[in-house]
Amino acid sequence: EVQLVESGGDLVQPGGSLRLSCAASGFTVSDYVMNWARQAPGKGLEWLADIYSDGSTYYADSVKGRFTISRDNAKHTLYLQLNSLKIEDTGMYYCRKGTTRGQGTKVTVSS
Repeated sequence: EVQLVESGGDLVQPGGSLRLSCAASGFTVSDYVMNWARQAPGKGLEWLADIYSDGSTYYADSVKGRFTISRDNAKHTLYLQLNSLKIEDTGMYYCRKGTTRGQGTKVTVSS
């Protein structure tokens, strides 16, 4: 059974940083394209970043240069490093494998 469990969300001030984690089970993370997405309050799901099996990464323009997606194959874990956070980065963050996603982790950026 595929399971994804996100963690690491928190309340942070603008300009701050967070690292989100996504613990995966039931499959090998390096064998699949994995991605992060977020949903701001009252808005739809927004794709943020992909990481491919070969390690290639791609980012939405809204987060390029500020967020970094990575994975630790030995730990079966996907990460999203969030730097230079803005108020508009507030939302629920999800890791995804295809159409499967976890329960999400909440990021609130506020002064």
